Amino acid sequence: MFFELPYWSKLKLRHNLDVMHVEKNVFDTLVGTILNIDGKTKDTIKARLDLERMGIRRGLWMNRDSDKARRDLAFFSLKPNDKKEFLKFVSFVKFPDGYASNIAHCVNVDGGKFTGLKGHDCHMFMQRLLPVGIRHLLPEDVVKRIMLLSRFFSQLTAKTLRKTDILQLRHDIVHVLCKFEMIFPPAFFTSMMHVMVHLPEEALLAGPVNYRWMYPIERLLGELKKSVRNRAKPEGSIIEAWVQYESLTFCRMALRDEPHDFVAQYQPELSPPLFLRLET
Repeated sequence: MFFELPYWSKLKLRHNLDVMHVEKNVFDTLVGTILNIDGKTKDTIKARLDLERMGIRRGLWMNRDSDKARRDLAFFSLKPNDKKEFLKFVSFVKFPDGYASNIAHCVNVDGGKFTGLKGHDCHMFMQRLLPVGIRHLLPEDVVKRIMLLSRFFSQLTAKTLRKTDILQLRHDIVHVLCKFEMIFPPAFFTSMMHVMVHLPEEALLAGPVNYRWMYPIERLLGELKKSVRNRAKPEGSIIEAWVQYESLTFCRMALRDEPHDFVAQYQPELSPPLFLRLET
């Protein structure tokens, strides 16, 4: 039905892919496979059987002993001792105040997994911690390809983008995914892996991703959720809290003898959505 709209055929950017969620999903898939986390890894028994049916990647086939089949640890996954070393490294990392959250609280060394990672945690982990933490724990060819993926997201999310750099990123991400196909099984390549190919093209049309991703919206929604007191009626709690917020704002403006044109003169730290706006 969208193609029936008179302006739809003329739109150059018909979709706005959210880089924040794309990066988080790619991070979850990559880390879950590297750490061999149950329920998150793409290197499953079904994936190994698919490789056998397709007759490819013989080194990743199931090992069969008499009547039993065993899935050995792949070369791109960390060994148990290396996994603990990696998790301990992450648990002792300290960031400057305000740079990132305390990721050490999300590390479960004994369980061998991460819990409670937010979108920004995955953003910092993907671009800063992951290339450093695995550089001596995985084979060199695997580490280099993961570093290329981290560099792709780091350059794509920069505050300033050059047209030549975006064209180079559009070329590089295709080669990175082709190199990933030489390492990981086909089950690793979900739709989110393919979506990365379109991110440089959208940045070329719409500009830097910092003005289009969901981090400001998520922060605002987080502040609104904190104001919910009656879970049976969350909308009413949010509106009541926002009325109090704007009332205090007007009182502060009156005490400071500031202009009372709220829309033109005052910009709050967190702008409310349209349905919460009050007419002055």
